[in-house]
Amino acid sequence: MPPPDPDARPDADLEALATAYPRCVWLDGGAGRDWSGRRSFVAGLEPDDVSLTYDAVAGEVRRWTGRPGRWRSTVVGDDPFTVLAAEVEQEPGARWFGYLGYAARRDLPALLDPADPPEAVWLRPSRVREVQHAARPASPAVPPAARPRTPPAAAAVPAVPADYAAAFDRVQEALHAGDSYEVNLTHRVTARSALAPWAAYARLREANPAPYAGFLQHDVAGEGDAADHRARAWLLGSSPERFARIGTTGGARVVETKPMKGTAPRSADPVEDAALRDALAADPKTRAENLMIVDLLRNDVASVSRPGTVRVPDLMATETYPGVHQLVSTVVGELRAEVGVVDAVRALFPAGSMTGAPKLRTMEVVAAVEGSSRGPYAGALGWVSGEGADLGVVIRSLYGADARSWRAGTGGGITVRSRVADEWAEAGWKLERVLGALR
Repeated sequence: MPPPDPDARPDADLEALATAYPRCVWLDGGAGRDWSGRRSFVAGLEPDDVSLTYDAVAGEVRRWTGRPGRWRSTVVGDDPFTVLAAEVEQEPGARWFGYLGYAARRDLPALLDPADPPEAVWLRPSRVREVQHAARPASPAVPPAARPRTPPAAAAVPAVPADYAAAFDRVQEALHAGDSYEVNLTHRVTARSALAPWAAYARLREANPAPYAGFLQHDVAGEGDAADHRARAWLLGSSPERFARIGTTGGARVVETKPMKGTAPRSADPVEDAALRDALAADPKTRAENLMIVDLLRNDVASVSRPGTVRVPDLMATETYPGVHQLVSTVVGELRAEVGVVDAVRALFPAGSMTGAPKLRTMEVVAAVEGSSRGPYAGALGWVSGEGADLGVVIRSLYGADARSWRAGTGGGITVRSRVADEWAEAGWKLERVLGALR
């Protein structure tokens, strides 16, 4: 199983990987930054290797082994965090690769849809290849083939669908009633494509390179197999946002999260591009959104950290990507000795930037106003072990359960100062490059 070549198009290697291994993963560090690292992990599961799926509709975590025509699965629990923690504890140095969907925590409110992929998929390969990538420019230019036609500030305002407008109004009612300070209102778009998943990911990787990119395939269904329940999944990720990194620094176990709140488009004109970036950094509404989520994350991180160790080393820094500028903060803390890696991931999940604040009440608002389940969107993709973890938030990504019909989520933070037309427009141009990968 050769690793994808970091200096060439990955199509051939991806095709070989996805064809040879129904269960496989590539955590793609080709577009990493100094803060994220530039390593890729590539792995395909052998028949005896273990994978886990969590079907929240059935309330089952299943443990999988086997190969096409001879898949074997058993129910091993009803909570993916508990099962994953137990598996990790058995071999702390081994890495598990996978994702947690938005509804992975059973104790938090979230809509479910049987047509979605599983709410969690985790793979434990016996062999993992690592690729070190060369550094890319820190502030990539806008690729000519994928530039926004016109920055939203100068574009015609798109018509706002009635269902989104109604959801927006209900969010405003919740905000004015004091139920929430900020609500991350999202929706899903569905598209079909004849492209193989690996080919769609190769296009997505080229159009929207990002630090937390990746390809995951869990294809355990087929005629005569035992997979008569929801277990198939494809996730094609291109996220710029860190959900959580856990590692040892100076003898202390440190957890770091980098919430993104605030997005502006890129422009092909350098002067206009700089103006868009500066306007994002200075906008009072955007800064208020970011600060509210930073406060939420400080609380989440503090719940698993030693007293007095939580800090914010970077507050509202701007980061530039091929399609957007982002406003990013960093929250860190030192984990308490008794807190395991998976326990820490659970405490932070889902990302506060994808819920709003306060988390529980705002998730109740989200479940009441959004018209569809989020699936893997707004969850986390990456790796965990007994010694650490590194996961990104699932945004700017495609997911599906049949390799032909794809869903992508999009949205943004709503405050009392938000305007419905602006929020709808922002949600739309966030998806341009993602959906373009399917065309």
